[in-house]
Amino acid sequence: MLITDGYGTTPDTGRAWPDLLADRLQKDARTRHLSVVNMGISGNRVRRDGAGLSALARFDRDVLARPGVRWVILLEGINDINFAAIPGMPSSEAVTAEELIAAYAQFIDRAHLHGIKVMGATIAPTEGLWLYSEKTEALREAVNSWIRTSGRFDAVVDFDATLRDPARPTRLNPAYDPGDHVHPNDAGNAAMAAAVDVARFLKP
Repeated sequence: MLITDGYGTTPDTGRAWPDLLADRLQKDARTRHLSVVNMGISGNRVRRDGAGLSALARFDRDVLARPGVRWVILLEGINDINFAAIPGMPSSEAVTAEELIAAYAQFIDRAHLHGIKVMGATIAPTEGLWLYSEKTEALREAVNSWIRTSGRFDAVVDFDATLRDPARPTRLNPAYDPGDHVHPNDAGNAAMAAAVDVARFLKP
């Protein structure tokens, strides 16, 4: 995902939220022994190939096959929602909340079989993006509701609540919006990194 890659942050400064999360871990004596591996791919989707293999197809290679993995922060889905909204996109590219939820459940089950815990990350708002519509917003909200309330994840980080504008929750907080209305800026990525409860990583 471009969001995980740090698109929208100052280039070549390590301001993407996974980099900042790694800095947090290294500055805390309790978590200094932990590291972060960023497997985000710009434009990646959950269920379909596009910018690289789909997340479902690469999960074994990129997560389960890596030694020492204890936690996964799963932030995927916005590209499935937005790509399906591109004018002229074939109906075969459409996605439903139920399809995304089924994929998330599969990620969780596969990770748990390998003793890996999963922290679900809610999808941030995108009002103002040219692909935004009532349909994309309803889909995002349905997925986020499941992430928050299903109880399937071992933990949840609410990036939606962290990044949204308190005065208009369907859009990014202007302080975090670099102008494209979807990819958080330096301050937004810092807020994302700060929102992760690192104490979760210490529990057996």
